[in-house]
Amino acid sequence: MPTKTFFAILLLSMQLLNGFGVFAQNPKFPPMPDPQTQPTSPEDQAKSKLERDMAKKANQERQVALKRDAEKLLKLATELKEYVDKTNENVLSFDVVKKAEEIEKLAHSVKEKMKAN
Repeated sequence: MPTKTFFAILLLSMQLLNGFGVFAQNPKFPPMPDPQTQPTSPEDQAKSKLERDMAKKANQERQVALKRDAEKLLKLATELKEYVDKTNENVLSFDVVKKAEEIEKLAHSVKEKMKAN
C-alpha cells in the first residue's frame, strides 16, 4: 500500500473515531492547566493566593453560619413541637403558625447558603 494512501486512511479513521467520541477527553480527569493561564509574576501569584485565602475564609464563615442556623432550626422545631403538643384539634395557636413561618424562613436561608459557592 502506498504511503500516501496509508496516511490518508489513517487520518480518515482517526476523524471517524473522533466523531464517535473515542478520542474525547476523559471526564474523570480535569483538563491539564494551560501554563499561559498560570500566574507567572510574583504579583499575580500573590493575588492568586489572596483570592484562594479569601475564598477559603468565606467558606469557613459560611460553614459556621450553617451550623449556627441548623442549631437554631433544631431549637425552633423543638419549640414548635411543644406548642403543638399543648394545642388540641379545636385550637390552633397563633404561636404555632408564627413559629412555623420562622422555621420556613430560616430553612430557606440555610438552603440558599448551602447553594452558595
